[in-house]
Amino acid sequence: MARVFFAVDVHGSTGVWKKWLSAPDFFKADVLMLCGDLTGKALVPLVRQKDGSYNLAYWGMKFNLKTDKEIAEAEERLANSGIYPFRSTPEEIEELKRNPDKVSRMMMEAVKNRIREWLDLALEKIDLKKIQVWAMPGNDDFHEIDEVMKSYQDRGIAWLLDTVVEIAGIETISLSYVNPTPWNTPREATEPELAKMIDRLVGKLKDPRRSIFNFHCPPYGTKLDYAPELDKNLKPITVGGAPQFIHVGSKAVLEAEKKYSPQLGLHGHIHESGATDHVGNAPVINPGSEYGEGVLRGVMIEASKEGISKYWKVEG
Repeated sequence: MARVFFAVDVHGSTGVWKKWLSAPDFFKADVLMLCGDLTGKALVPLVRQKDGSYNLAYWGMKFNLKTDKEIAEAEERLANSGIYPFRSTPEEIEELKRNPDKVSRMMMEAVKNRIREWLDLALEKIDLKKIQVWAMPGNDDFHEIDEVMKSYQDRGIAWLLDTVVEIAGIETISLSYVNPTPWNTPREATEPELAKMIDRLVGKLKDPRRSIFNFHCPPYGTKLDYAPELDKNLKPITVGGAPQFIHVGSKAVLEAEKKYSPQLGLHGHIHESGATDHVGNAPVINPGSEYGEGVLRGVMIEASKEGISKYWKVEG
């Protein structure tokens, strides 16, 4: 039997990544899975002043950081919030405002560097002879991180996409793509395209009914895919001060889980919809995400060749 710790949507939070790496000690996990949306979304400058201090504007506040300790603590706090901090000067900031392509290149390098740092930390902290470590990109992640992640396969961190891996003898297929979103993220596909992707993956399985579907996108119309309804300006629609929620998951994922009835569906993508549900006879799970608050949300799963024996939500 294997104890699996499954989490999603860390979005660049180094603090949550470190908590995830502690799951073997804290939850006695044999397999660590962090599947989908590994990277953050913003660069934030610390701007050097004439007196040698640095100004930082974030969290709705302004800070003047005078000591090395203050600077390091601010950078750590930003990294734990999923932000990519960088030190700069007023002149460099003005240049970046004039050169958005340079900002894009800086962002890409920051994203790839943090992925390398995280995977190096996993190699340092985890005994890969005893614990399996699996991480996977999601729809928000640039395709450029794939080669970085693949480069760690020979060092013991498996690549999950376009292949079949086994959890305690249970074949598992993984998909990073989601149905279209309002934000035009890097890994989106139409419902017919998703259906074809899923069928190609299922074709690699010996028996879909004895498999795990690790699909970042949740199935449509379940407890796993409620998100705030947005207006044309991408602002949440409220009624009486309360946000309105709608289903935003994938109908292709729903139909696949109905058709193939896997042992378990593992999902993420919709942070607000941490829940468990069923599609037909298949249990489906979304741990949800509170990465911005530094909270690691996950699901513990007990699995063996006979199937999934139990699962339960945890957080820390």
